Amino acid sequence: MKRISKFIFNKILGWRVENVLPDIPKCVIAVAPHTSNWDFIIGKLAYWSIGRTANFLIKKEWFFFPFNLFFRSLGGIPVERNKKSSMTETLAAQFSKHNQLQLAIAPEGTRKRVDKWKKGFYFIALKAKVPIVLVGLDYGKKVASFLDVIHPTGDYESDIIKIKSYYKGITGKHPNNFAI
Repeated sequence: MKRISKFIFNKILGWRVENVLPDIPKCVIAVAPHTSNWDFIIGKLAYWSIGRTANFLIKKEWFFFPFNLFFRSLGGIPVERNKKSSMTETLAAQFSKHNQLQLAIAPEGTRKRVDKWKKGFYFIALKAKVPIVLVGLDYGKKVASFLDVIHPTGDYESDIIKIKSYYKGITGKHPNNFAI
């Protein structure tokens, strides 16, 4: 998968991966900006091209035959948005059950422009006691870049300011849909 993904990502699409950080077995990967459905494809190809795999969240509505088989094979975890139970608690608990779990999440929670990012990615990492790997998808430069690793302190307001600062200057596929 690595060689094929690398060929498609680098040679056909003209993208590259920069600043690859050490592979962290358990982490939440915050991928931004998320302004297009292409982000999923670009993100998956980028990660596969460096020989890594990550799980991701996807609306439960997409989990019907035969798409459920496809998305599950790619690492998809169905999310029921209207359910009253805590997805944060459920996902945080999953980290203790696995030797390796890298969970990619788009902090904005949607492709539309939002003023406030969802807090789930942060609190999943905090409760699971795992770091957050920051990854930026820059369509202007055609670069998927590892930005840094953040260890949540529990002070969300302070940490989110720091986290968002890493994404300044990164251009989404639809730039008007990305707000820090």
